[in-house]
Amino acid sequence: MLGGAATGAWRAGDGDAPSAGLPPVFTAAQARRGREVYGASCARCHGAALEGSAAPALAGPAFLRRWQPPDRNAADLFYVLETSMPKLSMGSLPPDDYTAVFAYLLQRNGMPAGARRFDASDSVLRLIRCPSQGELTSPDPADWLYHTGNLSGTRYSKLAQLTPANVARLAVACVFQAGSSETFQTGPLVYRGVMYLTTVRATVAIDAATCRPRWRHTWQPQDYELWPMNRGVALEQGYVVRGTPDGYLLALDARDGTLLWARHVADPQSGETITMSPLAYGDMVVLGPAGGENGMRGWIGAFRLADGKPLWRFNTVPRPGEPGAETWANPAGIPQGGGAVWTPLALDPAKGELYAAVTNPAPDLAGRLRPGTNLYTNALVALDQRAGTLRWYDQLLPGDTHDWDLTQVSPLFHETVGGRERDLVAATGKHGVLTVLDRDTHERLYEVSITTRLNADVPVGREPVRVCPGIHGGVEWNGPAYDPRAHLLYVPAVDWCGTFRASETARYVPGEQYLGGAFVADSAAQAKGWLTAVDAARGTVRWRYRSARPLVAGVTATAGGVVFTGELTGDVIALNAETGSELYRFYTGAGVLGGVVTYAVNGRQYVAAASGGGSFNFGREGSPTILVFALPTRP
Repeated sequence: MLGGAATGAWRAGDGDAPSAGLPPVFTAAQARRGREVYGASCARCHGAALEGSAAPALAGPAFLRRWQPPDRNAADLFYVLETSMPKLSMGSLPPDDYTAVFAYLLQRNGMPAGARRFDASDSVLRLIRCPSQGELTSPDPADWLYHTGNLSGTRYSKLAQLTPANVARLAVACVFQAGSSETFQTGPLVYRGVMYLTTVRATVAIDAATCRPRWRHTWQPQDYELWPMNRGVALEQGYVVRGTPDGYLLALDARDGTLLWARHVADPQSGETITMSPLAYGDMVVLGPAGGENGMRGWIGAFRLADGKPLWRFNTVPRPGEPGAETWANPAGIPQGGGAVWTPLALDPAKGELYAAVTNPAPDLAGRLRPGTNLYTNALVALDQRAGTLRWYDQLLPGDTHDWDLTQVSPLFHETVGGRERDLVAATGKHGVLTVLDRDTHERLYEVSITTRLNADVPVGREPVRVCPGIHGGVEWNGPAYDPRAHLLYVPAVDWCGTFRASETARYVPGEQYLGGAFVADSAAQAKGWLTAVDAARGTVRWRYRSARPLVAGVTATAGGVVFTGELTGDVIALNAETGSELYRFYTGAGVLGGVVTYAVNGRQYVAAASGGGSFNFGREGSPTILVFALPTRP
């Protein structure tokens, strides 16, 4: 954008930066001098306003995208400027003039001046990164930038090359074997033709079209790995950010996988572990710890992207004196907790509102040992994005006795419901119900059962009761997709019942399962899965697809009218978005428990699925593998 701040402007980070923002790296005087030098030496080729003329533009979104990591960065840009300009007298300007022109270029691309003088040192250049906020809010359909596709979590792609008419011709384009026997629930991200994925310890970048590795970073655990699983990374400003089972938050350089920083943010000894993919936006990374069944006291925290410094924390189990603490009665005087966070967050940047799904209270299954509603467990929590303070909440399962985690608070979407246009949020979880709420009025608009429900309203007591869904039922770590073209929500679910029984007491052992009862699942042979298409405006079921085994893989809807997902049978499938009829099936050799995403490289649409690895809940089979599909290049 010429004549003002560019969309997706360059910004800088500093280890001493305040939490409110990131400071600049050049002075106003440098930028003024740079404008003079630019006018005399550069404007003839690049345009008086950096708009491009005989040479390319030096401002605007296209220019910024060209110099984003992982392929290029600010150091590369300064090197090109210093060694190749002016074109007819390369490298002829004094060093201070080059730094001044660079300062002017940064200013014209939206970065403010400050007190720090730009000296072109490597340490300063490494701080300058181009944010991708605009990409996350209005992503290029060629990319898949967040675990749920975008900040709204719609899991919808505008790519339309694959259609009901041609999707049956899909073929395997390439395969990447992660080379381990770990659990594999990663949700791959794709940016500018590079795919980023995780195993328990490894973070890997591969070519998204050929599957050839680019780099691999392997974390060496520093603490106890409580639950060895990981569901993916976040991308922002050239950082690749992830959590680890031993409670660390890591940032890697997207160009080569170099470890930039690591911070111990969760305590495995008290039952905390990191399994979720973080949300990164601007100068902030947000995530929370899993481990509600371990009696940990949950939280959601924000950390500075530049170095992992804590910025704010919201306690999902209120501490004494905090609002909500009065909802936890404690007649037995025992430890109480829970309130873990282990699934994707959603963000509305316009409202500045962050949405999180908070999970079960502890001791698990034992409602009589913690009388009350037990805020903010099993609640949709809406926080102020910058401050981390509570704006509103809706507790869908007060005083839960079934370990029915609320797992999803996306997609955020817009529909006309009840004759009014509304901003909406979908909330689902292990209880097997889809609830859609108005994000302005906070009212529940409709609820739809998306799996079998039996004795669901009967609290767990001393007498055994068979209940559907069981502990592993409903919606797990991958949530609904939303198709704005078809006005449908596609909700995956597990149909698996079992028998609950409460205990008289619960013994707390720090860091271990903290149970106030027992659960025995029905035979795994009886478990199945559903993909339910729900009319997003009316809350009625349009169609259902029955899977022979629980459905836990990612679901992706596309503008081509095709919905992609994977099954524990080992199959990647494509369904007609309007009818649910099967269009394509490919056997991968092992269950699909991770992401199923779509993206484009050089104009060709691809679909990628994470197969193998399994989990302790749904079976361990096959080695972790990414399979990439595309239409054949020849008819």
